[in-house]
Amino acid sequence: MQKITPFLWFDDNAEEAANFYISIFKNSKIGGITRYGEEGAEATGRPKGTVMTVEFQLDGQEFVALNGGPHFKFTEAISLVVNCETQEEVDEFWEKLSEGGAKSRCGWLKDKYGLSWQVVPTVLGEFYQGEDAERSERVMKAMLKMDKLDMKTLKQAYEQQ
Repeated sequence: MQKITPFLWFDDNAEEAANFYISIFKNSKIGGITRYGEEGAEATGRPKGTVMTVEFQLDGQEFVALNGGPHFKFTEAISLVVNCETQEEVDEFWEKLSEGGAKSRCGWLKDKYGLSWQVVPTVLGEFYQGEDAERSERVMKAMLKMDKLDMKTLKQAYEQQ
């Protein structure tokens, strides 16, 4: 078991969301599912036997999804970052995760459950961590014009003379 596990609060579609996520990421699976018993059902107003939590893994990273009710919603204050090696990966994750959700700026999107994601090429960190501040500024300027991040355009901004 990993030391820290993200715990995601859903209204009543935790199992649906977990299945959606595992359909997108390789090396992913559903783990244990717990159901509301008498006490939990009474305390939450959920029917006895309905899904309470779903344990799942996305590319080996463990998560737990809870059907906790409508009390809390996701915000952009928390997001999950998908590090991509190729533009094809960026394109694939961008399209699949945003399906039914909302695309935003600078590689950010919300999925159909309201969870925020950042789909980011790994080279972006390299472009920002270099010694040349002018290069980093050019990359930032290029990125701020994008929704889905384009590795070719970012690289051109970095290599520009």
